[in-house]
Amino acid sequence: MFLFDAHLDLAMNALEWNRDLTQPLPHIREREMHLTDKPDRGRGVVSFPEMRRGNIGLCVATQIARYVEPGSALPGWHSPAQALAQTQGQLAWYQAMEQAGEMKQIRTYRELRDHLSLWQNATTKDQLPIGYILSLEGADSLLTLDHLHQSHTQGLRAVGPAHYGPGRYAYGTDADAPLSRQGKDLLREMEKLGMILDATHLCDTAFWEAVPNYQGPVWASHNLVRAITPHNRQYSDEQIKLLIERGAVIGMAFDAWMMIPGWERGKTTPEATNLRIEHVVAHLDHICQLAGNARHVGIGSDLDGAFGREQAPLDLHSIADLQTLPDLLSAKGYSETDIEHIMWRNWVNFLETSWEE
Repeated sequence: MFLFDAHLDLAMNALEWNRDLTQPLPHIREREMHLTDKPDRGRGVVSFPEMRRGNIGLCVATQIARYVEPGSALPGWHSPAQALAQTQGQLAWYQAMEQAGEMKQIRTYRELRDHLSLWQNATTKDQLPIGYILSLEGADSLLTLDHLHQSHTQGLRAVGPAHYGPGRYAYGTDADAPLSRQGKDLLREMEKLGMILDATHLCDTAFWEAVPNYQGPVWASHNLVRAITPHNRQYSDEQIKLLIERGAVIGMAFDAWMMIPGWERGKTTPEATNLRIEHVVAHLDHICQLAGNARHVGIGSDLDGAFGREQAPLDLHSIADLQTLPDLLSAKGYSETDIEHIMWRNWVNFLETSWEE
């Protein structure tokens, strides 16, 4: 089945992890097996050939570069200007991939519809470009609102104001504070441009300020459920209900520590916990039960989002293994129509109502 993955840090992998995603996955792993600078070296699961093998023809692809103040324990850039330069380098990589025929940027619903037709009518997917919608994860790299307009012209269509910790526009995971004045100005300018607010990573206080009041479209590209995995990174039932009321789609993430309680990053292993892809179905089903339907969930895998197989389900060897989801959902009682909506159509329907032709 066709699959739309609403969160992949492709350019981060290319620039910061130095991965050539055009290559076969074994080649990428082999080339970095000798490296020890990051815990996921040699354990990545994403490449363009694997995305095509998994019929993942559309994704939301990120720019990401966090600014951190002196004394912060978080990794990040030491000035917003450096963060801007990093995101512009990421954009240059996406553009190079377009020129090589590996990717195709999607900016309008007409382009989205044409790209879907290309993939759905092709007899073989080996040479097809992977469609991507550009999203900014954490807004620290936007030096001014003029930079937001410039990015929109470059194709940016969604912005998550926060990432981890204190941010210039909003606080994110493991922090909490109201939206800054700059954050409120950012949201107003995003509204004027018709941009999607990605509520993912917003701290609770910022979430309850931003989501009820934002006049544009809202989605959550990669989140799971706090009732199953208690942590501020996940959504409470009250937050999920609000997102449902706003017509949002919530993407299911496959980062192990979000999937089951008690996971300690760097210590717990998939083998010790028997963590499997099916564990995410519990999160998905929880949201569907709150909604009373399957129209507000999708896939936002976050695979290779600074972790690899050491922090992923035991039965996920490649991003192509997301194709086991239809059988798991069918076994849970979901209809073929519901499964199609979860795998791709919910995101497409969201964009149809949010975008102009």
